[in-house]
Amino acid sequence: MDWETLLKENYLRILENIQRACEKSGRKFEEIKILGASKKQTSEKIKIAFKLGIKLFGENYVQEAEKKIFELKDFPIEWHFIGRLQTNKVKKALNLFSMIQTLDRINLAQEIQKQAEKKNLIVPVLVEVNIGKEPTKGGVYPEKLEDFIGEVKNFNRIKIKGLMCLPPYEEDPEKVRPYFMKMQKIFEKIKTYMNSEFKELSMGTSNDYTIAIEEGATIIRIGEALFGKRS
Repeated sequence: MDWETLLKENYLRILENIQRACEKSGRKFEEIKILGASKKQTSEKIKIAFKLGIKLFGENYVQEAEKKIFELKDFPIEWHFIGRLQTNKVKKALNLFSMIQTLDRINLAQEIQKQAEKKNLIVPVLVEVNIGKEPTKGGVYPEKLEDFIGEVKNFNRIKIKGLMCLPPYEEDPEKVRPYFMKMQKIFEKIKTYMNSEFKELSMGTSNDYTIAIEEGATIIRIGEALFGKRS
């Protein structure tokens, strides 16, 4: 089967699943943005996905993304950074991405502020929350989140647009639901004292995105379910 046929079938299946999750939870389809998680995918496959209707893509590595973003510069794609961002890559990242979804450390915020000053930019970010408190993952622990956001609000070049998480992996996506529920509660609590631009909740990947939608996700990050298994 060629890539175009495969991606189209996958995309239609994803749309059906989103529709079903929205109906089940009383949400509107328009509330959900699909982000194509495109690390290790070719520009060619990204192009196919774009033509199918996905306008937002996420990359995990600045260097890999730079090459693809250049190759696809004629397409009006919105690129988000969804990996762990090293401070020495911030300068380059700000030229490439319209949002950083993984802000989780003050030294990273300081570097974003510094580079954004030089470029005269305002940088939209999501704060990454380590909802499962996994030591191997990035993200701010839930109990430290409000203090962290309070500190980041002092950086005038950074706009916090919402929260992001990657919960512990479970074969059975139902087991992830409690993490998404907790995330949604945290999001709603913080939203009460943020401005109206604080509205994105990025959670849910190929294995559990329907559950994430039922629990309030606004951005789902889909890799394998769209592009097929990476070889």
